[in-house]
Amino acid sequence: MKRYHLTILFLLLFFGSVSAQIQYEPDVLGNGFLQTTIQQSADYEGEVVCTLIKKLCATGSTKAVLYVHGFNDYFFQEEMAAQFNSHGYNFYAIDLRKYGRSWRPYQKITDARDLSEYYADIDTALKIIQSEGNQTVLLSGHSTGGLTISLYAQAHQGSELFDALFMNSPFYNMNMGFLLRALGVPFISCQGKNHPNDTIHEKNNIGIYGSSLHKSAHGEWEFNTKWKQIISPEVNKGWIRAIHKGQVQARKGFEIDKPALVLHSSKSVYGNEWDKKFFEGDAVLNVKHIEKRANKIKGDCTVKSVGNGMHDLILSPKPVREMAYQIMFEWLDVKMK
Repeated sequence: MKRYHLTILFLLLFFGSVSAQIQYEPDVLGNGFLQTTIQQSADYEGEVVCTLIKKLCATGSTKAVLYVHGFNDYFFQEEMAAQFNSHGYNFYAIDLRKYGRSWRPYQKITDARDLSEYYADIDTALKIIQSEGNQTVLLSGHSTGGLTISLYAQAHQGSELFDALFMNSPFYNMNMGFLLRALGVPFISCQGKNHPNDTIHEKNNIGIYGSSLHKSAHGEWEFNTKWKQIISPEVNKGWIRAIHKGQVQARKGFEIDKPALVLHSSKSVYGNEWDKKFFEGDAVLNVKHIEKRANKIKGDCTVKSVGNGMHDLILSPKPVREMAYQIMFEWLDVKMK
């Protein structure tokens, strides 16, 4: 009994101290969004921060979601926050280290040498969310964020900081030919161990997906094109190694002890010139790869496709994203009562 009381006291002191240190300020999005910058331990490029953004339910709630963005991305999806708020969830998002609000000029934007580098950012965010009175938390991730939270959930089985996972088109495999996947990527990954800063020069990154999203081209969304570039930034061998290591685990099959939902588009689309078909499929990943590896997840995992979804399902044309929201919230009504 004495040990029990000491444990409760420790948790109260810990979460109390976390909450006391957090100071929010208005976010760049305005419209009631707040943000706080969190100092993390320095790494191979120097000082590191992550940024937590939030918008709370107007009616008050003890349910919350933490959204983790993907590669070449940051949080800007106000509509997604509004959807969660309207369904009774306090909304939180994190701009991971070296992304978006957290990127610093001395850092290579998006750089990572192991996806576990992001665990500290996610840990800190989840502890803050719990300290602010949230009792039930959904951990949500898109693309590389979906791969990252899958790895995080496997490494944190039994955690009381989150209760379910939602993966939106997770980056479980490279979208390239078999020989490149089987031989080329492992070779570059091996080089990345000792030469992480060597750049990979991509010849086919022509920005079709980015131009399908941004208002300045063919899309309906407004976002900061320095933080989410129309043509994705070049990556280095260290980043390839980080992704490859995560995808090796995806091939083996994740072990996740919380309910999980994986959504992906019904088809992939390809081409070197922009066409309306890019509004109707995943132009980034091979959806068959996602489905195959998602179905290897060990645990309570639901895998569904969304007809004509783009890579980021919640940035798809309105009828498609409404269907994605419907599937997700119906699933949440069952899994997170």
